[in-house]
Amino acid sequence: MSHMMGDSYNDGYMEEEEEWDREGLLDPAWEKQQKKTFTAWCNSHLRKAGTGIENIEEDFRNGLKLMLLLEVISGEQLPKPDRGKMRFHKIANVNKALDFIASKGVKLVSIGAEEIVDGNVKMTLGMIWTIILRFAIQDITVEELTAKEGLLLWCQRKTAPYKNVNVQNFHLSWKDGLAFCALIHRHRPDLIDYYKLSRDNPLENLNTAFDIAEKHLDIPRMLDPEDMVNSAKPDERSVMAYVSSYYHAFSGAQQAETAANRICKVLKVNQENERLMEEYERLASDLLEWIRKTRPWLENRTTDNTLPGTRRKLDEFRDYRRKHKPPKLEDKARLENSFNTLQTRLRLSNRPAYLPTEGKMVSDIANAWKGLEHAEKGFEEWLLSELQRLERLDHLAQKFRHKCEIHEEWSTGKEEMLQSGDFKRCRLNELKAMKKKHEAFESDLAAHQDRVEQIAAIAQELNALDYHDVATVNARCQRICDQWDRLGQLTVKRREGLEEAERVLERIDQLHLEFAKRAAPFNNWMDGAKEDLLDMFIVHTTEEVQGLVDAHDQFKATLGEADKEYSTIVSLAQEVVRLGQQFGLTPPENPYTTLHAQDITNKWAEVRDLVPRRDQTLQQEMMRQQNNERLRRQFAAKANVVGQWIEAQLDAVASIGVQMRGSLEDQLKKLQAFDKAVVAYKPNMDELERFNQEVQEAMIFENRYTQYTMETLRVGWEQLLTAVARNINEVENQILTRDSKGISEDQMNEFRMSFNHFDKNRTRRLEPKEFKACLISLGYKIRDDRQGEADFQRIMSIVDPNGSGYVTFDAFLDFMTRETADTDTAEQVMQSFKILAGDKPYITAQILRQELPPDQAEYCIQRMAPYTGRDAVPGALDYMSFSTALYGESDL
Repeated sequence: MSHMMGDSYNDGYMEEEEEWDREGLLDPAWEKQQKKTFTAWCNSHLRKAGTGIENIEEDFRNGLKLMLLLEVISGEQLPKPDRGKMRFHKIANVNKALDFIASKGVKLVSIGAEEIVDGNVKMTLGMIWTIILRFAIQDITVEELTAKEGLLLWCQRKTAPYKNVNVQNFHLSWKDGLAFCALIHRHRPDLIDYYKLSRDNPLENLNTAFDIAEKHLDIPRMLDPEDMVNSAKPDERSVMAYVSSYYHAFSGAQQAETAANRICKVLKVNQENERLMEEYERLASDLLEWIRKTRPWLENRTTDNTLPGTRRKLDEFRDYRRKHKPPKLEDKARLENSFNTLQTRLRLSNRPAYLPTEGKMVSDIANAWKGLEHAEKGFEEWLLSELQRLERLDHLAQKFRHKCEIHEEWSTGKEEMLQSGDFKRCRLNELKAMKKKHEAFESDLAAHQDRVEQIAAIAQELNALDYHDVATVNARCQRICDQWDRLGQLTVKRREGLEEAERVLERIDQLHLEFAKRAAPFNNWMDGAKEDLLDMFIVHTTEEVQGLVDAHDQFKATLGEADKEYSTIVSLAQEVVRLGQQFGLTPPENPYTTLHAQDITNKWAEVRDLVPRRDQTLQQEMMRQQNNERLRRQFAAKANVVGQWIEAQLDAVASIGVQMRGSLEDQLKKLQAFDKAVVAYKPNMDELERFNQEVQEAMIFENRYTQYTMETLRVGWEQLLTAVARNINEVENQILTRDSKGISEDQMNEFRMSFNHFDKNRTRRLEPKEFKACLISLGYKIRDDRQGEADFQRIMSIVDPNGSGYVTFDAFLDFMTRETADTDTAEQVMQSFKILAGDKPYITAQILRQELPPDQAEYCIQRMAPYTGRDAVPGALDYMSFSTALYGESDL
């Protein structure tokens, strides 16, 4: 093993060491760390021999403590040391130590006894590292990996559950101290509260780990926390030497783990055996219980004496054979296998054989199974023979039911039919047909006698053969026989009822005929009378009403004779009702007429009732006609006055605009006077509305005393109000236009005269043709070609922006004043900006601020778009689009 380990060092480790030695370099910080660590490591072993070293390069020079160290570590005796103080004694002792190391399969490269004796620090540290490597690390093997990789894998394994630890090497991975703390917590969680530690406190973490290791785990401090934290990369050998102490301290825990695994293995065998025993007991109990429940069912050889019940029992048996028994047979086999397996396992693991509970031996189960198969024997044959017997019986029962059904179907409704009083509600000819039908039924009844006798015979046979449902059979048979007797009695009774009804209906028929002959003419006379009495009339004069009163008086004289005829007709209908009641018949409808006595009675009462009502209606109409005449005269008198006043006012208002005399202010005064007069006249309209409402409520639709209607007067009134308001508005607008544009009164009159001249129909607006003529009359040049038409269309779009198809005086005036007065335009504003801009097509904010008041300058700067021409300078603004936007010709 030692030899092999030595080889493994040659494979990887020693190469690394040789390089390290050959370079002849050692980082001063690392050297300092190694001296501390290796000294502490050596002392951790030397203290067992009651000694120690203080200065690593001095204290090993005579070789004595070096040999002692190797004896403590290896537990072996080295050759006796030389006790002399001469240099060669020291070299001899060191060589004994080096030979011992070499005997353990380690090749010491470049390390000679002279250098150690001379106190060469680098060589001394190298030698101690070789000892640490061989005696503290080399035997560490984890998952086939040896030495350094083994130690690293062990550290990774143990710290894997800790989230802030990631051991990848033996230098930087240990700097923050958490890896040391994790190793301690993993093996001794009682010593450290790992989860309160933070990577931000490396010094505190390292001190915590080193203190606990020293105090509780007997691992001396071998590293300096400050060195660990302050060096860029801690010394790998120092860290490995110290970490190996943890491995050895905790390797006892590994042995405990191995022991625990062995115990688990033994317990597992026992648990599995116990599980098999429990399974056997459970399977045996279940199987025996199933056999105990199933046997009585197989041994019971009785059925419910019905075919479905017996078939069900056969199906259950087949289910038992097909579904229920096979799994139980498998359970039995599984049980025996389980038992055998268990006994084999017990024998192999040196445990005593298994003895099942009382009554659950394999032999007990085999006996119970035999008993089950014995009970099963012959069960199926018995069931099949039972089925055969029941099928024979079932056939007879079916025959009985079939015959019963045919008879019951025939007899259904027959009793109701025979007891029916249907013949008491029918006509004479229907009754005669019913008599014939009844005779046919009597012969059918006789023919059915034979079937009833057959039914009784089958019922008797089923009783003799002990049919299971004999109670139902007997009850049904009894019902059929009882009904048969009843049908015989009811047939006779119906025949007698039919004959009596025939006699009564013949007498009723005569009465119906007499009623029909007299009722029709009397009914026609009443219809005529009713029509006359209800006659709607529309009259317009008192004379017309008087003519209607005279005709009504003549009709009233004929009523006495009519009353006698009414009484005769009604008595005929009453006799029919009396006969029906006496013989319990419902008399048929009268076949000779659709009239009923009640219709005649109702209509006669209506006629009697309408006579006084007609008297009253005629009287009321006479009064109404007299009142209407008064209302017509009242409305006409007022309407004639108001209508003429409105017409006069309308003419006067219209003439104000046309006459042209006086200034606009004079016209306005006149119009305002008219406005007051119209308001003052309003009560006359209100009074007329009241008169009109009375006329309407009286439903008067014509009035020969006036040509005015309320409708025409309202329209005239509204026209008058509108004309006054509109003219006032127009004159005010004209004054406003004149003053704002600085137009003279003469110019204004000229515009108005021209407009009125072409406004032939006085609509106060001009059609496009009229407007064009008007413009030409005022000296406006419009060429008579395509260009002229385009110019005119442009003018139309200004004066009629909504495209209504006409021009109002305001729009005309606005256009004319714009054409004549000196106003500012987009072009003029653009020209002004151009002057400020020094003829350039753009302007700057600086110029605007120099030339304009501050708020106006800012207004322009905020709203002007950037100028985008080729000649633009930074900050150039587009004053052209801004100017057109000011006049709404584009968007601001």
